[in-house]
Formats: sequence, structure tokens, C-alpha cells
Amino acid sequence: MEHHNHQHPAGQLGVQGQDDAPAHVHTQPDAPVHSHHGAPGMPDDDHTVHTHGQHAGHSTAMFKNRFWLTLVLALPVVYFSPMVGHLLGYMPPEFPGSAWIPAVLGTVIFFYGGQPFLRGGAQELKDRQPGMMLLIAMAISVAFAASWITSLGIGGFDLDFWWELALLVAIMLLGHWIEMRALGSAQGALDALAALLPDEADRVTDGVTETVPVSELREGDIVLVRSGARMPADGTVVDGQAEFDESMITGESRTVPRTVGDAVVAGTVATDNSVRVQVTAVGDNTALAGIQRLVAEAQASSSKAQALADRAAAFLFYFAAGAGVITFIVWTLLGSVPEAVTRTVTVLVIACPHALGLAIPLVIAISTEQAARAGVLIKNRMALERMRTIDVVMFDKTGTLTTGEPDLKDIAVAPGGDNDRLLALAAAVESDSEHPIARAIVRAANQRNLTLPAASDFSSLTGRGVRASVDGRMVHVGGPALLRELGVVVPESLARSTQAWMDRGAAVLHVIDGGQVLGAVSLEDAVRAESRQAVAALQNRGVKVGMITGDAHQVARAVAEELHIDEVFAEVLPADKDKKVAELQSRGLKVAMVGDGVNDSPALARAEVGIAIGAGTDVAMESAGVVLAGNDPRAVLSMLDLSRASYRKMWQNLVWATGYNILAVPLAAGVLAFAGVMLSPAAGAVLMSVSTIVVALNAQLLRRIKLNPAEVQ
Repeated sequence: MEHHNHQHPAGQLGVQGQDDAPAHVHTQPDAPVHSHHGAPGMPDDDHTVHTHGQHAGHSTAMFKNRFWLTLVLALPVVYFSPMVGHLLGYMPPEFPGSAWIPAVLGTVIFFYGGQPFLRGGAQELKDRQPGMMLLIAMAISVAFAASWITSLGIGGFDLDFWWELALLVAIMLLGHWIEMRALGSAQGALDALAALLPDEADRVTDGVTETVPVSELREGDIVLVRSGARMPADGTVVDGQAEFDESMITGESRTVPRTVGDAVVAGTVATDNSVRVQVTAVGDNTALAGIQRLVAEAQASSSKAQALADRAAAFLFYFAAGAGVITFIVWTLLGSVPEAVTRTVTVLVIACPHALGLAIPLVIAISTEQAARAGVLIKNRMALERMRTIDVVMFDKTGTLTTGEPDLKDIAVAPGGDNDRLLALAAAVESDSEHPIARAIVRAANQRNLTLPAASDFSSLTGRGVRASVDGRMVHVGGPALLRELGVVVPESLARSTQAWMDRGAAVLHVIDGGQVLGAVSLEDAVRAESRQAVAALQNRGVKVGMITGDAHQVARAVAEELHIDEVFAEVLPADKDKKVAELQSRGLKVAMVGDGVNDSPALARAEVGIAIGAGTDVAMESAGVVLAGNDPRAVLSMLDLSRASYRKMWQNLVWATGYNILAVPLAAGVLAFAGVMLSPAAGAVLMSVSTIVVALNAQLLRRIKLNPAEVQ
């Protein structure tokens, strides 16, 4: 690739997005990624293990496997149940031992399928924090005991709940499996950061180069860093000079020259030449390790809000337990101990959360499916739940609100000049270059359907610009350094225009023919057309929009004014990005951070909701709770709308599920017995099934929401 190194004013746009780790992060020929680094990505659903909360120690695969086996066992339990046969009007087949099928298989289901809930319930009881697990454990334990009493003919009770036990366990396993698949987590962030380092380094000792593991490097060693290779440690250049891509570490929006005496950082890339570097920091002392610590701290500080269903389950546990005790006492005092037992068991069993156990998992599953169709990958359930509460969406600038590539912005000509002729001439000179700035100029000329004059004898002037022969005349295109070298004077009218461009951080290139400045063009990081719509739509929804960038203040200000952004943070380094999010949070604001680079990862992890642009780095995607498959910032609107809609569905389902129990439990307890109204165990079980169907159908209504980013208003 031809590098003609146009000279840019300090702080203006570069040819690569400030926060874009290059596409070759894991494929550098001189810095191979070995097997122990792996390919950090989404955690395997079937092996995701949760270490806290109600799913502690449980893997997704465990719930899935137990669900399928329990479902297979539940089918004959339901079919051979006399209660189900009576309800549906059929007679289960009879043969020797057939009457014991529900009891035997139900017992297997209780101990095998119910094991996670029994253990979880015991832990919640021990912690004195009742929730979903304890409520399920109570229901299946009561159903198990009552059903065995009935099967053994003890006391003459008719409390055959084997089919109810089997279905409850199957439904709860399904709900937890669905929930855990939807949960996900950004647990590969630190591995992805570590993968930025090469496994080996070329150490130079007494003029001899040897390849050694990075772990063997010590302070003071000299290492050879070849063109295209990554720095294995922090150090100081002692021989040679090269352009370093530091975007993934520092947030700089362009490559920076590093020569003898300059410091270089682990994980950065020497893009054009080889250099020798003396190691100054290794391991935990490197800048990259510092970012790793920031990510770990930010993730540890993330909110661990309790799920809505757990709060509802805690309420229902106390409600059901209290109702059960009162029911037993009252009916016993009325002189009917058998009726007291029947009523109490019925109360405790029908308090089991069929609908509650599916209310939120179904909403989450459908939400994540709908989001995926809109290009939004939800990795963390709490990110979906929290998005509706966000006060400000903080966008990284380069590669998120902007394309990260230069684009022709303005043209100005000397008196008597012509814009199209100037652009055609500049494009002709640049046509043989592959530099992004050159491509931007040629692209602009092609969009205007301009005819380019023939150019020959192209050459690059390092750090100054380019030149080529056009119609027998030598034409130069370059920045301020080229003007000084050629000793040309910019006309005053043209200088006023170019100064305004430079004040806002644009790259300015002059076109010079025969010692005369014909005009100039400005190039800026192109603002995405979708960004304007995204910012306006967020503000219309009452959400503020912020922008954070490592670029200069004037660059950030120009973009912010164009997009009408509410709050801007410029010239921000990685640690400061994290601090800026924390600063907003200290003001009582809930923050969603949208970014795409390694230097965004601490801020993504710190924010209430971290949203990574899908074209960004592995680290950014692993640190975020949400990943946008494309680069369209309007997808944030899809996430916000879905969060608000799914939260409404969650509450609707919870109100229905808990409301059913609040009404059904007193009826099962016999509060209207004096009026001849009694809820039988069979009727209660049927009503629970109806309640489950209602919440399932209500969750399906989420599919009607339009989430296509192109259709947001």
C-alpha cells in the first residue's frame, strides 16, 4: 500500500478510527495467536456456569438435559393420572402395576428434575432470602408428600398431585433453561485483552536475535519489533523509527511516529518499519495490564439488581406460607382436621409459580429473538432490563457516530478558480495512491462524475504530501509542511476558509500548480447519516446524548454541533473514559455506553448498559452487555424501545401470575366455604395451567413490535 503521509494539523482526523483496533488484531503474521489465547467470543450456552444468585453452580446444559428427561418422564405420569383422566373424560389403561406409574416416575422426577430447586431452596432458606427456588421447592415438596400419602392410602386423602408435580418441575426447568440462555455474560473480556499480546518476542542479545516466550522478557532486554508486529511489552525505542498504531490502547485516531527515545506500549503495532525497543515494563506493570485491571474493577462494580420474578416469588412465598398456616389453624379449630390438611396442601401446591416461572423467561427469550432480527445481540439479561431506565447514551465518536474514514467536506478555490476543476486535478494526482485520504478525494470526484486529466510520474513526499505530472506540469497536493517547503503563499481569501476548517479539526490539503496555490480541500471523519436520526430520536424519547472521544476538542465540537449532542468529552484517554462514565453516574444519571475499541472496554463494563458496535474489537464486544451486529447507531433505539416494551410485558405477566395466586389461594383456603364456594385441588391445578397459557400468549405479543433500525422515529 502506498503511504504518502499527508501532513495533518495536530489533533485532526486520522485514516483509521480512533477506537478501531485494526482488522488484523488476531492474524498478524509476526504475532501469531496460539491456541491458549483462543478466540474470545460468546460463551458456550451449553456450558455457561453461573456463580452467584439463584443459578449458582448451575450450567445451561444441566437445566436443558434435566428438562428433556423430565418431560419424557412426565408424559406417562400425566397420562396415567386418575385426576387427569377424570378431568379429560378418559379412563387410563389398567394392567398390573399401572397404578404405580405416576408414583414411581413422579418420585424420579422429584429427586432428579427437582434437585436444582431443592438445593436452591435450601440455600435461600439458609440465607434467609426466600425467592423463586424456595417457592418451587415448597410446592413440589408438599405435592410429593401429599401424593405419596394418597398413593399409600394413608388417612383416606384424595391429594393425587403426581401429574401437577411432574408438570411443575418440567415447566420450571424449561423456564430456567430459557432464562439462562438469555442471560449470557461478558466474561471473556480479560482473555480478549490478553490476546492483544503476542506469545513470543524476538529478543536481541549481543547482536543475536532469538525467539523467546513473552513471559521470559525482563526489564532492560532489547527486542526487535518487525513491521506489522505487536509490541510484547512497554518500552523505549533505541534504534529505528516507525509509525505505531496505538488506537486500541490510547484512543489516538491516527498512527503516531515513534523514533529513538520515544516510549511505546504493549499491544500496539509497528505499521511500516522494524524498530529495536528496550523493555521498560512487563507483565502486570504494562499499560495493557492497567486496562485489564480497569475492566475487572468496572465489571465487579456492575449493579447486581435482583430479578423481578425473584422479588415476586419472595412475596408469594410469605403469602402462601402464611395462608397455609392460617388455613390449617382455622379448619382445625372448626373441628375438621382432614379438611384442614386437604385445604392446606391445596393452598401450598397451587401457590406454585407455573405462570411466574415462565413470565419473565418467555419475555426475555422473545425479546432477545426480536432484538437479534433487528441486529441487536443481547448478551446480558440485566442490560435489557436496565436499558429502559437510561438517562444518557454516551457514544464513542470515531467508528460509532462517524465512519472512522476521511470524507471530502469542503472545497475552496483561489480567485478565478473552479471547484470541479480543482477537485478533478487533486483526484488525478492522488489516483495512484491507496492512502485513505487519497481514496476519499478520488471517491468525491467520481461521485460528481468528473473527468480526471491524465497524471504520470506519481511520487510520495513523506510527511508532506504527493506530486504527479498533469498535462506536462508538476502538481503538488499536501498540507502545511508542503507549503513551507515550496515557499508558496496562500491567497488571503483562501486562507480565511482553510483557517476555519483547521479550527474545527479538519485535514486541509492544498493543490499547488507551478508555485501557485489553486485552492484547497478539507477532509473530516464522516458523520454517519444514521447518527443524526439516532440522536434526534433518543432526545425525543427524553434521553440525553453524550459523546466521548480521544480526538481534539475542535474535532469533537464540530461533530457535536452537527449532531446537536448534549454533552461532549474530548481528548479522553482510556482511564478517563471509565472515569467520565463514573462521573455521570455520580451525578445520579444512568448511563449506556456505546463504543467499539479496546480503550472503550472499561467504560462499557462500568456503564449500566454497555453496547458494543459489532464491527469493533473482541474486547469491546466481550465487555458489553449488548452487541450491535452492524454499525447503525439507530439500533440503540431498537434496544431502548424493546426494553420498555418487554418491561411492560414482564409486569403484565407478573401481575397476572401473582394476581391469580392472590385470588386463588384464599379460595383454596375456603374463605367462601360458608357460601358453598370451594376450590378443589383439581380445579386449582387446571386454573394454574390456564394462567400459564395466558402469560405465554401475552409474551408472544412482543413479536408485533417493529424494531428495524431503519424504521425508528
